[in-house]
Amino acid sequence: MDSATDPNTIKEDPVSVTVSAPPSKGIQQGVGESPSSSTSPAAPSRYESQKRRDWNTFLQYLKNHKPPLTLARCSGAHVIEFLKYLDQFGKTKVHMTACPYFGHPNPPGPCSCPLKQAWGSLDALIGRLRAANEESGGRPESNPFAARAVRIYLREVREGQARARGIPYEKKKRKRTSVTTSALGINVSAVAATQAVDYGGVSGGTAGNLGTAT
Repeated sequence: MDSATDPNTIKEDPVSVTVSAPPSKGIQQGVGESPSSSTSPAAPSRYESQKRRDWNTFLQYLKNHKPPLTLARCSGAHVIEFLKYLDQFGKTKVHMTACPYFGHPNPPGPCSCPLKQAWGSLDALIGRLRAANEESGGRPESNPFAARAVRIYLREVREGQARARGIPYEKKKRKRTSVTTSALGINVSAVAATQAVDYGGVSGGTAGNLGTAT
């Protein structure tokens, strides 16, 4: 019998072999992996990154201090020394009292007054360092960045820069929603009158009482 017509002869079919081939091990592992295992951890926010840099800078300042200081011995006075040390890297022109541009918000020309750190930058820096100190195990009641001396220093810097640069720092007043007595009486009277109509005039006296109660 010819092998082409013999039913017991097995013929190779590339298409059927390809379709029926089991998936490779790599494909099976890829399907079975959870989505969370392939995702990278979220990057820290800009605030967290800046707070970490500020904290490392302060620790390095304590290390280079003469004599060297430990964080446990750091006080509000040392924090103020650190803030004054940062003034050499400032970019804000703060006019001296003898400068002709003292109190001028937009000076028309250059002057020899020093550059310092702006009050807003120092205030934000202290906020980040205060939080970093507590995250590192420091107690809130002994936090040197929350010391009264530091708050007084920041207030003096703010007021001094405001006078020197002619920029007022005023707190924004919150608008309080007030309801006048007369308007409240009219609204209550209107509601009571509506009830009186609904109930056939039974509540007429009550409407008058509510209207004059306020």
